[in-house]
Amino acid sequence: MNMTITGKLPSKSNAYRIITVAGHASLGKTRALRDYERAFYLQCPCRGANIGGWFKLSVRVFHENNRPDLDNGLKILLDCLQSCKVIKNDRQCTEIHAYKYVDKRNPRVEIEIEEVEI
Repeated sequence: MNMTITGKLPSKSNAYRIITVAGHASLGKTRALRDYERAFYLQCPCRGANIGGWFKLSVRVFHENNRPDLDNGLKILLDCLQSCKVIKNDRQCTEIHAYKYVDKRNPRVEIEIEEVEI
C-alpha cells in the first residue's frame, strides 16, 4: 500500500503546548498539528484499510530545508495513520525505514506499508 501526503510534516517536539484546563496543566495540540492531521485525513487514499496485523513502514520525508530532524515526525505520522484507520494500532509496526530529503517547493511524505508475518 503506497500513498503520498503533501504538506509539511510537523515535529513532535513542536506539535504540543502546555494549556490550562480547569486550573490544571495539560498538553494541547498546536494549530499546525491540527491542520496537518486534517489535511492528512483528506488526502489519505487508504482510509479504513484497518491493517490489524504486523506491518513494516517505509517513509520518505521531503522537508522544505535540512533543519528538521527525521525522527521527530514519525510519531505524528503513525498517529495520523491510526486516526485514519489505515492501521489499527501503531504498536503493530515491526520495522521502520525512514529517509530524509529536501524539496523546497513540495514538502511531502511518501509512505509504503507492507503487511508482514513474524
